[in-house]
Amino acid sequence: MLKLYTTFLLLVSFLCLNAQSSDSPEIPSLFLEGIVSTNLNERDMAISPDGSEMYYTLQSNQNAFSTILHRRKLPGNKWSAPVVASFSGKYGDLEPAFSSDGKKLFFSSNRPLLGEKIKDYDIWVVEKVNDKWSAPKNLGKPVNTEANEFYPSVAANGNLYFTAEYEKGVGKEDIYLCRWINGSFTESSALDTAVNSSFWEFNAFVSPDETYILFTSYGRKDDKGGGDLYICTKNADGHWQPAKNLELINSTKLDYCPFVSAGQETFYFTSSRHTLPSSYEKTVTYEELSKVYNSPSNGSENIYWISFARVMKSLR
Repeated sequence: MLKLYTTFLLLVSFLCLNAQSSDSPEIPSLFLEGIVSTNLNERDMAISPDGSEMYYTLQSNQNAFSTILHRRKLPGNKWSAPVVASFSGKYGDLEPAFSSDGKKLFFSSNRPLLGEKIKDYDIWVVEKVNDKWSAPKNLGKPVNTEANEFYPSVAANGNLYFTAEYEKGVGKEDIYLCRWINGSFTESSALDTAVNSSFWEFNAFVSPDETYILFTSYGRKDDKGGGDLYICTKNADGHWQPAKNLELINSTKLDYCPFVSAGQETFYFTSSRHTLPSSYEKTVTYEELSKVYNSPSNGSENIYWISFARVMKSLR
């Protein structure tokens, strides 16, 4: 009963936040098709809390290289042309995440601490100074280790959630938490088994107040095939409740990299779903194939969006 009540309160909250007009679609749709979502591999995006900036990852085929792109909001609800972010473009950078006040941007990178030799992926941060980003700073221990740390997400109180594959984990890959206490991070701990399982859990987005967490899991019984998005909410005692599959969003392909706008209006995620046919009624021409293969739905990674209230309403 308590679990249902908690979900009800969250749903009412989201519906109230979305009572004002929202352009978010009611079904998963390509985000700015042909502009942000193209025939290239775009994934893991973040929009600043004030809505004025967008950062997302452009990744090469076979994940050989990745860099973070930047766009600014223009009049008329349009976005500027993409440019490589001021702190990116040399090493493998991905998965940007804003702090709640928009003054910090966290991301994962394999850039070296010293010299030029790339290392494992760590979590780094840049800070906004006079409307410009500072030089990237490695978060250091206890957040970063000799293993890879991916997909940072920061709560309003400074608590940091991220993905890692540690021996101390619950499953094959897990979601971890480093609490921000008295100006420093605590040792990481894996979230409990309401979130983590014996399979793969990765790429989590936590709400600023930590009342819900969105993440992808691969291998669960209700997984549609390629890895699905799930949500866990907290009860009145602050404990995570069992994960629910976001059936409205998920496909038979990999669906991951969740992000929710600061006003809770819009849910963004990355998917490798496509519309490529496996056969044709008539012999296809080169021109037709070229058009299909150069379209956004050619099997590359794309960013999708949907009304967050619609997603929450779909939960039972």
